Amino acid sequence: MMTNNRPIGVFDSGVGGLSVWREIARQLPHEDTLYFADQVHIPYGPRTLGQLRSFSEAIARFLIDQGSKLIVVACNTASAAALKHLRAVFPEVPIVGMEPAVKPAAQQTRTGVVGVMATPATFQGELFASVVERFANGVRLINQVCPGLVEQIEAGQVSTPETMAMLDRFLAPIRSGGADTIVLACTHYPFVIEAIRALAPGIEVIDPAPAIARQVNRVLSERGESAAADRIGRHRFMTSDDRAAFQAVLRQLIQIDADVEVVRWRDEHTVERGDGRLLRINPESGRGA
Repeated sequence: MMTNNRPIGVFDSGVGGLSVWREIARQLPHEDTLYFADQVHIPYGPRTLGQLRSFSEAIARFLIDQGSKLIVVACNTASAAALKHLRAVFPEVPIVGMEPAVKPAAQQTRTGVVGVMATPATFQGELFASVVERFANGVRLINQVCPGLVEQIEAGQVSTPETMAMLDRFLAPIRSGGADTIVLACTHYPFVIEAIRALAPGIEVIDPAPAIARQVNRVLSERGESAAADRIGRHRFMTSDDRAAFQAVLRQLIQIDADVEVVRWRDEHTVERGDGRLLRINPESGRGA
């Protein structure tokens, strides 16, 4: 059997993608990973399409340069804006993105009403429109934007009175609308899933992370690129902002003490690695230089 012990690259605007990373590490404990938190640019939601594509391409190129055999875009906003673009730019590397879990929600709802919690950019993207068109026939969606929630989770404020009040406000239209299922269409939101369940009793909440990890496993298996099963995976964590703050949130959210590497941006198209090498994206061509 062929094996490939190179790492899986995972990136997000911040700590939200750790909900996906956690599930990949749980399901595939033999795989190495590289996690990139682009915290200097958080939140991604208000960013332009061009910015999101530039950021995503530069990070993906960086992770590939670091040896990644597969890239996980562990961010719904970046997936909506850049997934198709990334697959065109890097056809040699499989790229797995986040797709709002409308299909399983539509299949399991009994009331025919599904709440979707996401950022405005996710709702406005072609990816969400495509998912709705394919899978939401006969189902009414209550689309709820959640301004400020990502920032609360980035700060580790997952169960404070302010966060609970914010969630209660966001869930009110979903509860009153008769939804029996909620789709979490932002990778940050699973870190407040227990609070959501407490505030929306009797409503099923779908965390997409397990399905993403299963898809990663399928893709690697089909390509013969799974790591050797008898090894223990090693993990690297990187942030484009404050190392100590990211370490603190790692401990709080996923109970991991880890060294964190800092990666710097020179501009919207350039990442500076620890060894000083620059990875520059040409905004005209969309290719690296």
